[in-house]
Amino acid sequence: MIHVSILASGSSGNAILAKAGETSILIDAGLSAKRLNELLAGLATPPETLAGILLTHEHVDHTRGLKGLCGKNEIPVFTNPLTADSLRKGGMQTDWRYFSSGAAFQVGDFNIHPFAVPHDAADPVGFVLRHGPSSFAVLTDLGHAPRQVVNSTRGVNAVLIEANHDETLLQNDQKRPWSVKQRILSRHGHLSNQAAANLVAEIASPDLHHVLLAHLSDDCNAPALATGTILEKLQATGNNHTRVHCPGAEGFPLPHTIAV
Repeated sequence: MIHVSILASGSSGNAILAKAGETSILIDAGLSAKRLNELLAGLATPPETLAGILLTHEHVDHTRGLKGLCGKNEIPVFTNPLTADSLRKGGMQTDWRYFSSGAAFQVGDFNIHPFAVPHDAADPVGFVLRHGPSSFAVLTDLGHAPRQVVNSTRGVNAVLIEANHDETLLQNDQKRPWSVKQRILSRHGHLSNQAAANLVAEIASPDLHHVLLAHLSDDCNAPALATGTILEKLQATGNNHTRVHCPGAEGFPLPHTIAV
């Protein structure tokens, strides 16, 4: 069984703790090191017990606490070379462990399959984590879902997927210039609620028990909108057994933990 705890999700920071067997790993470290230490301690997983940190990409909302966390603890960081190069330019030095997209690797009790996703970063990836019969997919930042993303995640037991914005709310938003809206809506930007729903329907199976919604915009989305869109699509495709969570929303306080 895999235990997944969403520590944070959104433009202010992203971090996920996954545990299986005797192994604990952190996926992204987008909060301050101090806050990550507090959250991990609250989950009885101090940083020095982590088998590693997996990085989806180099953006600060996924790496903010990396330097502080690794500076005080000997934690290997699993990433691809281009992401590491981007972080090294900002002065980050640590115990890098490189992987290649599409090539599975092992970290303790986890088998990890990284796969490329379309986003405006150096070499962004998603992950499928497996432990025995259990599987959990991470899709935090992507502008659209090419076939390799669908194929890599189809049949998983749980998925964390971004539902960044409602397209109408984004189009009508007065705070963002058109150039920012174009970036968000681009094929290397972020998934809308409807795009996330379509992807979930494609990868859904009788084995998909949990969908966790991530990276919701504070201004251009709402938990009820995102959850409703995903549920409507799941029900229309006969997947009434799948539970939809919105970590951080009412009824789903952070850290939010599920067992897969």
